[in-house]
Amino acid sequence: MSGRLIVCPTPIGNLEDVTLRVLSALREADVIACEDTRRTRVLLERYGVAGELVPYHEHNERRRAAELVERMRSGASVALVSDAGMPLVSDPGYVLVRACVAAGVAVDVLPGPSAALAALVASALPADRWRFAGYLPRRDSELRAVLSEPGGTLVAFESPHRLAAALAVLAELDPDRPLAVCRELTKVHEEVVRGSARELAERYADERPRGEVALVVGAPPERAAGDSEPAGLDALARLVQAGARPRAAASVVAELAGGSANRLYRALVERREKG
Repeated sequence: MSGRLIVCPTPIGNLEDVTLRVLSALREADVIACEDTRRTRVLLERYGVAGELVPYHEHNERRRAAELVERMRSGASVALVSDAGMPLVSDPGYVLVRACVAAGVAVDVLPGPSAALAALVASALPADRWRFAGYLPRRDSELRAVLSEPGGTLVAFESPHRLAAALAVLAELDPDRPLAVCRELTKVHEEVVRGSARELAERYADERPRGEVALVVGAPPERAAGDSEPAGLDALARLVQAGARPRAAASVVAELAGGSANRLYRALVERREKG
C-alpha cells in the first residue's frame, strides 16, 4: 500500500471531542508527527494509543518534512497533529502538506475540532460570510487595516496580554461594532463575552483574561456613497504615480495619517475606476 499523510485535528480543550476517525488513524499510522510530544502523549494515553512520535514544529519543519516525505514514499502512513485543533490553522503543517503534494504523496484531511469555528458560532454574529485572520498583527497600522477590512465577520486569535490594546483600537475605529471575546473554549472555565467594542474595551481595560482567546468581530459598516475620501488619499495617489506599490504605500500613508491602509487602498482603486 502506498504511503500517505493523514491530517488529524485534535481537541482544543476537552479530550472527549476527538473523533473516532482520528483515533483510528492514530492507531494505524506508522508514525505520528506532532507539535509537542508531551501534549500529544496525553491524548494517546487517554485512549490507549501507542505509536512512534516524531517532533514536528516551526523550528524543524523543513528538515522534518523532507524526512517524512521519504518515509511516505517508501510506503509509511504519517498522521499529522498539532497541540490542539486543525493543523496548519495557525499551527505547523503547511510545509509538510506542500511537500507531499509536490512529491505526489496522497493527503487525507479528517474533520474535527476548530477553535475558529467554535468561536464563530458561539459569538452569535453572522456566520454566512466570514474570514479568519490568524493571530492579530502587533503593528498598529497593520492591526487597523485588518480590523477595517471588509469581508464579513472576522475571527482572529489574540494573546491575553494584548487583548486590551486590540479592543481599544476597535473601540476607536467603531465603538458600536459588535464583537465577542471567547476564552478557553470547551474547557472547564469557558467564557464567551458579547457586547459592543466600547463595552468590551472598558471591561478588559484593567482585566487581563487567562488562557487562550479567540476574538470575533462583526463586519465593519459599509462606507456610504458620498462619504468623504480618507485623509491621505491624495498623497497616496502621488506616491503611486511616482512608482510606489499601492498597498505598501497605503500602509505608510495610513501609519502617518492615522487611518486605515485598507480603506486608503480601496479609495484609490475607486478613484481609478471613476477615471
